[in-house]
Amino acid sequence: MTVAHPLPGYLVSRYHGWKATGYAKNKAWYRRLASEGQHPRAMIISCCDSRVHVTSIFGADHGEFFIHRNIANLVPPYEPDGEPHGTSAAVEYAVTALKVAHVIVIGHSSCGGVRGFYDMTMGNAPELSAETSFVGRWMDLLRPGYDRVKEAVCGYECIDTLEKEAVVVSLENLMTFPFVKEAVEAEELTLHGLWHDIGEGDILGFDPEERSFKKV
Repeated sequence: MTVAHPLPGYLVSRYHGWKATGYAKNKAWYRRLASEGQHPRAMIISCCDSRVHVTSIFGADHGEFFIHRNIANLVPPYEPDGEPHGTSAAVEYAVTALKVAHVIVIGHSSCGGVRGFYDMTMGNAPELSAETSFVGRWMDLLRPGYDRVKEAVCGYECIDTLEKEAVVVSLENLMTFPFVKEAVEAEELTLHGLWHDIGEGDILGFDPEERSFKKV
């Protein structure tokens, strides 16, 4: 049985406010978007975290970014096994159908998914270690990165090292997709890795030659 309820009142009020102002002032633009379809220049892969607001960070307009969000901004490796893969489907659509010029993976500070993974490796999160945990099994994607930096992750004060490694793992996994690798090698697509410090407002970019993150 499907169960659904009306929207909370505060969301209804905000919607009507937007329809009367934001939409009314830009009606022609919205109608153009509807009739001409989307032509985003970049795909953004970011965390589900409600504090990460990529359109605000980059001052993006409607139709500019194709955005996919998941726990800890992770991209799985290419696995054409006939099973449903949401993130892989989004990557495929962005690269092969929308022909985006950039794929940007953006991690962030105080990431709950990464912290949960760290707790799991320390034996402090049995609920995530359970085979029935969707979050735990998803965060297992970070294990190759953790193995590289585990000596440097000495506690929560060093968790940003693991957050950044989640970005690197995703960049590596993106290159396992044949259509991504082909587009990159043809110089039709560029990959970018970023880490966002929520409290300071900083953006750090990944330098693959030095394998380090530097302020943008």
